[in-house]
Amino acid sequence: MIAQEQLKGIVLESRDAQELPLSGANVYWLGSSIGAITNDDGTFSLPYKFSFNKLVISYVGFKTDTLTVNENKFIRHVLQASDELESVEVTYKKSATSKSYLKATNTFTVSADELLKAACCNLSESFETNPSIDVNFADAVSGTKQIKMLGLNSPYILIATENIPAIRGASQAYGLSFIPGTWVESIQITKGAGSVVNGFESITGQINTELVKPTTDDNFYLNLYGASSERLELNTHFNTKVSEKWNTGFYVHANTHQQKHDVNDDGFLDMPLFNQINVMNRWQYTNPEKGVVSFINVRYLYDEKQAGQLNFDPDNFDPRTTMLSEVEAWGSEINTERFEMMTKLGYVNPELPYQSLGFQTAFSHHRQDSYFGLNIYDIQHNSFYSNLIYNSIISDSRHKVKTGLSFTYDHYDELVNTETFERTENSVGAFFEYAYDNLDKLTMTAGLRVDQHNRLGFFVTPRLHVRYTPWEKSALRASIGRGKRSANIFAENQNLFASSRQINIQNAGGKIYGLDPEIAWNYGISYLQGFNLFDRKADITFDFYRTDFQNQVVVDWENPFEIDFYNLEGDSYANSFQLEFNYNAFQGFDLRTAYKYYNIKTDYNSGRLEKPLIPQNRLFANAAYETQAKDNGSQWKFDATYNWLDAQRFPGTELSTPEFQLDDYSPTVGTLNLQVTKVFSPKFEVYLGGENVTNVRQSDPIISPDDPFGANFDSNFVYGPIFGSLYYAGLRFRIQ
Repeated sequence: MIAQEQLKGIVLESRDAQELPLSGANVYWLGSSIGAITNDDGTFSLPYKFSFNKLVISYVGFKTDTLTVNENKFIRHVLQASDELESVEVTYKKSATSKSYLKATNTFTVSADELLKAACCNLSESFETNPSIDVNFADAVSGTKQIKMLGLNSPYILIATENIPAIRGASQAYGLSFIPGTWVESIQITKGAGSVVNGFESITGQINTELVKPTTDDNFYLNLYGASSERLELNTHFNTKVSEKWNTGFYVHANTHQQKHDVNDDGFLDMPLFNQINVMNRWQYTNPEKGVVSFINVRYLYDEKQAGQLNFDPDNFDPRTTMLSEVEAWGSEINTERFEMMTKLGYVNPELPYQSLGFQTAFSHHRQDSYFGLNIYDIQHNSFYSNLIYNSIISDSRHKVKTGLSFTYDHYDELVNTETFERTENSVGAFFEYAYDNLDKLTMTAGLRVDQHNRLGFFVTPRLHVRYTPWEKSALRASIGRGKRSANIFAENQNLFASSRQINIQNAGGKIYGLDPEIAWNYGISYLQGFNLFDRKADITFDFYRTDFQNQVVVDWENPFEIDFYNLEGDSYANSFQLEFNYNAFQGFDLRTAYKYYNIKTDYNSGRLEKPLIPQNRLFANAAYETQAKDNGSQWKFDATYNWLDAQRFPGTELSTPEFQLDDYSPTVGTLNLQVTKVFSPKFEVYLGGENVTNVRQSDPIISPDDPFGANFDSNFVYGPIFGSLYYAGLRFRIQ
């Protein structure tokens, strides 16, 4: 059989004397049904045959071009704006969140436009307008937001930066707040086990963050943010072309909050005091003639947080030397320093564009010194990651393969009060992934990886994703996959240090804190259907996922005086059902609604119980409206997001004295966020918004706040907002 090649290229637009990638352009062979849509970076790939020689490139508002293609070479084409724009009403609007009807995986992309619907100061705050990710506070002290997917915490999600695992190990608790929102170009969210290419740890899904590129980001960008809480933030980007093939960018993020708030009068800060400086230098090398592209990132971060009682003075407190009788107030400090370096090198064979080779490396040094009252927690984590990936086809482009090798190294050094935990983990792995696409109704991705791990042993990780299109504008998907991981019990549950609980590890035979690795299977099915409703675009999605644990490190805090870690004996599962409806009701107005149902249970030592502090039902709605842009680019944008959370089960408090016992379930919670943006021109805009504008507050988030060193103190029973309403304003200025 003659091999079917792939034609690759990039589509650009000319704007302000610059050539910028054009996302969403149609590229197809004249007289055929074979085509593609350009990606966010303007690139495309579609099957090539000698019988095809006319390539059509089109985009609303631009002149349609037909190119003569006599040989398979990389296409670089600049579309010109249509001269007829003044007499044509352009109604196309790029979706802020896009879903694919063609991919085998259940993946959707969140663009930078979606991120601007909220203040989005960091990645942990980037999911407020997304119904697939749950966002809530971890505790009533640190102010840290944590995310969940399919009802399970973020450690079960593989969170990557440009397909390199990033939020893991020591950075698990606070790492999402270390990625500024303005650095994010787009986010790809995949439900289910994901791809074997990126590793074996993902169980419920993968979140990949694409950072802005020096070649496509603004030459200069400035974002200033200020909140009614007196939180201030600065983001600025500097990008420049160094030579014909080299570009570089320098990115700075700084934030501070130094005002004490105690709205509920419990004597504790409602949000921590903090400072952060975060800088990144990024280099990009591009040589399309030789098929080479490369990135080098260097980043440094320093973050400090102070929490606790209003009268706490950290200058006069050291948990290592201070006696309990000498303590005047309960306090906490969390100081983090992080350095990381990442490199990516990609090569596409100019003669055989379907063949490519990629090599990724990442090194990070993460140090956290912290204490929570008299509980001390320090961790130092050095990590190295490398991944070699080869892409090609078998016979023709319907059969694509990825294969490669990976190596990971992690060294942990932890201090928990007076006890030291030190370990090294390393693994060598190989993977193979086969993707079939019949260019019509069926796509399939089947992957298998094998790994040799010094603590997890030798194991195999299989994963399968299938997509079938039964009729027009539909996608029926199914997936199954296995994941395995080491549970970093202290780094992932730091919120529990902000209590008087005694820490117990009940097993001793395993190789990670005496515990066994976590192993789980994830199964899922989803259906996406697009249609027209009153001549406007709409779509509806149903999905159901189940996660079954073969082993899990159970985090048991059903006893109000203890926190117990032990291996699962019995069953632990998470069922997640989601119904989502999206509708473009009229020009400029988009409505997104969703309902989610969770059934998550674990066999604890005390019996089978619902997972605590997870609402069984959740409602979500987002409405976004923007006026049509004028000739000078000015327009208004309005966004509203509503979240309703069902009652959440509290961990058991029956053993506490009566005044500290809680009901079995929390009240329900509903919050409303609003934002208005005035775009004056493509270069300048201002925004004004409010979070929790209905001022919903959990009145008593801390148990026994008057006696924080007593046996009943606990700050982890958080089910809703603590601070109440918060208002903010900011501006964005760019030079393109």
